[in-house]
Amino acid sequence: MSVTPATARPNPDDLLVLLAVGRTGRYVSAADELGLNHTTISRRIAALEHALGGRVLMRGASGWELTDLGREALAAAETVEAAVRSLASGAGGARVLEGVVRMSATDGFSAYLAAPAIARVQRDHPKVTVEIITATRRASLQRSSLDIEVVVGKPQVRRAEAIPLGDYTLALYASESYLATHDSPASVADLSRHPLVYFIDSMLQVDDLDLAPMLFAPTMRESISSTNVFVHVEATRAAAGIGLLPCFMADRHPDLIRVLPDEVAVRLTYWLVTRAETLRRPEVAAIVRALRTQVLADREALLGGHPGADEQLD
Repeated sequence: MSVTPATARPNPDDLLVLLAVGRTGRYVSAADELGLNHTTISRRIAALEHALGGRVLMRGASGWELTDLGREALAAAETVEAAVRSLASGAGGARVLEGVVRMSATDGFSAYLAAPAIARVQRDHPKVTVEIITATRRASLQRSSLDIEVVVGKPQVRRAEAIPLGDYTLALYASESYLATHDSPASVADLSRHPLVYFIDSMLQVDDLDLAPMLFAPTMRESISSTNVFVHVEATRAAAGIGLLPCFMADRHPDLIRVLPDEVAVRLTYWLVTRAETLRRPEVAAIVRALRTQVLADREALLGGHPGADEQLD
């Protein structure tokens, strides 16, 4: 008795290929993850569709998307993956996580929140590798090879999870040396006489960050501007002007003095974006939990520890 293609047993290797494509939405990214070439990925997917008797992937605006049959097959693939990984355990039978997690986040978040959170995960799971790309941008509309994106402001995404991580505050700071040679502004109106250290206006992609200085000082002239917030901090410390800085970064430097703390405090929100399929990977879920824990633990520093009148950007 011959088996028809629709009832043939799918190859577990083909299911794992579907898992990689389903998580990234791209054949090329799946090929990189599995150490295969693009042609092999395509052939494996075709074989799986032949075995299941239907399409498991369809072309979407943001890459390859799972069909209903594909989602059923993905659930089976996750079971296969879990069974394989269960064979690896540490002392006392504890589960050992492994794999590469790729994420993007802003410079400050990457350095002061992501790095310590990830280090704690790696102490328990040294086979987990995390690649961090620093960028200040909107969430990608096309689900790329990134597993996690951390962005500022609520993202508009499709077929992805958007999770609020926590708020942080932007405030004005000046160095002791700057204030020694310039009058400290006594009101928001006085800010027009001072240069602003901030992002490059023409290159800023994040609406909330773009609107922030307009709330209090649209007439401030630019001094040193950069796409990197660490440049903002160091330029402000070097007396280039008054910097609009994240409190959790500026407050680390005793030579920076907060200016107009009761009048200027802009509260923004970090959001985490990931695919639902990606979030089910144990190593990704562990990193996400660690990031949320880190943000909660640093809440007071992130908010600037000052009870001033906050401006909330929605």
